[in-house]
Amino acid sequence: MESAGFKEWAIVCQALGRGEQSVILRKGGIAEGREGFSFRHKEFFLFPTYFHEQIEKVRKIDIEIPAQAMDKIEINFFAKIELSYVIKSWEIAQALEPFHILRPEVVRERFDYDRAPGLPIAFVRVFRIEPSWIFANAKSYGGCRSWVKLPKPPAALRFEPVPGDGEHGRRRKALIDLVRGEESVAAQT
Repeated sequence: MESAGFKEWAIVCQALGRGEQSVILRKGGIAEGREGFSFRHKEFFLFPTYFHEQIEKVRKIDIEIPAQAMDKIEINFFAKIELSYVIKSWEIAQALEPFHILRPEVVRERFDYDRAPGLPIAFVRVFRIEPSWIFANAKSYGGCRSWVKLPKPPAALRFEPVPGDGEHGRRRKALIDLVRGEESVAAQT
């Protein structure tokens, strides 16, 4: 198992971990480098990031941003990419709404982010980890980048899939049906 961390809004990490979201929609950060963003790792821990505006950027109003401890990082979820695509059609990007909690204007902002056409998405299988993995925060985890190298995870972590297999399979099929046959979608996996 790789010890990669994928930096994502804490509120999105929670939605993924509760089974309310099945795709990650990402354009990248300032520190992504010349090539820009890519889903470099196929398995990773969800590394929660915090800023107060994220509550206004999601469709669900009953979600709270989890508490943040400045001196430590708490990891509660692990993800495996099952499918990834670059969505090049705004209509398909809009049709992804049942798979995530983001407001339409946030999706549009990510879709139009830079000169590279389209929106990278990944359909993920998420696992709740028990016990939570807690380790010291470090300067190397900061900055506007998507990926961070984490310490070696404890051997005693247990992984419980969310949502259940039936619901996960239904969502996977629905996503495949949505993007199937579209010339405006480039498959990555």
